[in-house]
Amino acid sequence: MSFMPDIAEMLARARADLRMGLGIVLLDGAEGALVLAAETLSSQRLADLRALGGAPVLAVTARRAETLKARPYDGDLARIALPADVSLAWIAAISDPADDLRSPMKGPLVAERTGPAHLHRLALRIAKAARILPAVLVLPIPDAARFAGENGLTALDAVRAKSVIDTASPLHPVIFARVPLEASEAGRVHVFRPEDGGEEHYAIEIGRPKRDQPVLARLHSACFTGDLLGSLKCDCGPQLRGALHQMGEEGAGVLLYLNQEGRGIGLANKMRAYSLQDQGFDTVEANHRLGFEDDERDFRLGSDILTRMGFRKVRLLTNNPAKIAMMEKNGIAVTERVPLKVGENAHNRAYLATKARKSGHLL
Repeated sequence: MSFMPDIAEMLARARADLRMGLGIVLLDGAEGALVLAAETLSSQRLADLRALGGAPVLAVTARRAETLKARPYDGDLARIALPADVSLAWIAAISDPADDLRSPMKGPLVAERTGPAHLHRLALRIAKAARILPAVLVLPIPDAARFAGENGLTALDAVRAKSVIDTASPLHPVIFARVPLEASEAGRVHVFRPEDGGEEHYAIEIGRPKRDQPVLARLHSACFTGDLLGSLKCDCGPQLRGALHQMGEEGAGVLLYLNQEGRGIGLANKMRAYSLQDQGFDTVEANHRLGFEDDERDFRLGSDILTRMGFRKVRLLTNNPAKIAMMEKNGIAVTERVPLKVGENAHNRAYLATKARKSGHLL
């Protein structure tokens, strides 16, 4: 009998630790590195990090490095050397683009061009999964396993952790219950929980769709501002209600409500992106300045849920070709794309135009 956590459970701890400002240790054989998230770093932990000696760096994604005019010698990331007098304010200015326009000159920034970067890359992926800014302090540590044990830090084997991150976490049904809806009184809500400790996802089933026929389906990513508050900055709320209405009209359908707020970057980072949009950047540019890709969502979640519910073919309510490609790639046949063009207004017209121009949406 063992109560020791497995690698997926350790990753869940690591995500939580970074969000709280704790360090984690990534192991590569006998060597390894101490990792601290820039966003949640405290002055005391910065002082403790510096007291360890060595040469810590601030790792940022290539998207953020492009804004900073730092050289991403590692391709998808840059390892920026810390100045001798490094401060929390300096780290915040490099990590967070909020003040980029007021203080555009951050450098000169010196990026490392030699040595391995795989632990830095893994650390950035864990930070993204934790829904915090993808900027991490990384310090190589000899005898890292012992260091982690002496200091009570979560320690992850890098190879095993990367394998788990690269593989979509299995989803398991928890419960379903009847929920009469405005769109249809014949509604049921199914709850699915991933093994990796991430957010739960939901399937709203309308009527009793046949499993051997293509089902009218939509993959809808959670949007707190649009779905709940009626935000006019996006078309998410009208799309949610429009999809449910159409399923109610047809008498059957499945809407997958995936907890991937802000195209997978989380609500806090989405609000950061909105603030940057107020400075004149479009939605894609804002994501890039924050260090994220255009879209960080994982649509494999949708195909997994559909498969577990017994569906193999869908008529997909979407304007996004990427969703169709991902469904097909993961074993769900898309027999028809059903357009869903609702919700355009004066506040989101430019946003929708950017989605069409830069992300290929069919609007």
